[in-house]
Amino acid sequence: GKDVIYVVCTNGDKGTSDPNMKPDELAGIREQEQIAAANTLGVSEVIFLRHPDQGLEDTPEFRKEIVRLIRMYRPETVVTADLGRRRIWHRDHRITSQVTLDAVFPYARDFLSYPDLMEEGLQPHKVREVLLWGAEEPNYRTDITGTFDTKIAALLCHRSQISSIPRTGWEQRLRERHRMLAEGEDYELAEAFFRVEILW
Repeated sequence: GKDVIYVVCTNGDKGTSDPNMKPDELAGIREQEQIAAANTLGVSEVIFLRHPDQGLEDTPEFRKEIVRLIRMYRPETVVTADLGRRRIWHRDHRITSQVTLDAVFPYARDFLSYPDLMEEGLQPHKVREVLLWGAEEPNYRTDITGTFDTKIAALLCHRSQISSIPRTGWEQRLRERHRMLAEGEDYELAEAFFRVEILW
């Protein structure tokens, strides 16, 4: 019974192994795939910021975009990537994590941060918790046994990203990963996060 809002920060216009694909064409495909996946999951709304893929930077302007959305939608929980991962992974994920965490605290909370947002009627907002996905040392798990097939259906919407990978292989690996995350629990499959409760 929760409303879920997706914020997609980049347009994905470089994520392809097809040498004949044009960036504008790919960006349009990625956006439609994201909408289809969100509809599969029952997401309430998808917001596209459309920054160029591989081009995110930790700037006051980008941070302000995220602060504006936090103040506008006033979420209890924000989900973003875990900044502390030690493995090589996409730079845009790292930058998004850093900017989002800074936006949550202290910028979205503090009255004197971005005072022009106050003039737009966007009052400060305190997020209650942040869930960091991809955490190497998660401290919070949730049962996805009954929704795993829906997750697979949503992933299948991203055809431009997975069409070259045999489905049986990655689906089995994903199921096994979520089974390992559920070890010690009384259910089969888990999604795991590092949960940060914001107390101030």
